[in-house]
Amino acid sequence: MSDSHEQGKFQADIPEDAVAAALRSVEKRARASQDPETAAEENAELAKLRAEVELSQALGRETKAKLEDVHERWVRAVADLENAKKRAAREREDVQKFGVEKLVKDLLPVLDNLDRALAAAAADDPLVEGVKLVRASFEQALSRHGVKGFSAMGQPFDPARHEALMQVPTAGAAPGTVVMEHARGYTLNERLVRPAMVGVAVAAPKDPAAGSSEPAGGGA
Repeated sequence: MSDSHEQGKFQADIPEDAVAAALRSVEKRARASQDPETAAEENAELAKLRAEVELSQALGRETKAKLEDVHERWVRAVADLENAKKRAAREREDVQKFGVEKLVKDLLPVLDNLDRALAAAAADDPLVEGVKLVRASFEQALSRHGVKGFSAMGQPFDPARHEALMQVPTAGAAPGTVVMEHARGYTLNERLVRPAMVGVAVAAPKDPAAGSSEPAGGGA
């Protein structure tokens, strides 16, 4: 198969001009002969040649069709193999980046408890500094594996990154602003593994006797 052929195409037919030239040559010889017996032989030779040419061309077309079919199947097989390699590479990358996601989710409550312990401890408690060091070491270890925490305080409520636990009637912040944070949010290699658990500001009720907070079922 010549490199000059169009990709995916095969040439198996005998060129028409070559066939026509050969037939004209035989016909010319038949017409030029004055001997009827010789002319009959020439005509028989011509008929035989035509039959052989037609058979050759039919076989060429059949071979061409088979080669094109094989080529198409080969091209599809190569494309399927390349796609499989890409999928395998993506899966390996996902395993490397997110294989520890379940472990991270199990460890985050431990970090939350350390935060709560620090928030509840007295300022002069001698254990506070030790807990802070433990918490910092814990967060650094998680960070080495792509885990990052983020705070939602003071930001507009984002349902893609925040989970509203309650509504907080207040005049001190615009409705829809996060004004309470029960737990920070965390990402693993930029993928959200836990939203921030928040309270969202709503307009303060006109009745001063109304409660200061209510469940989040009313919508953020």
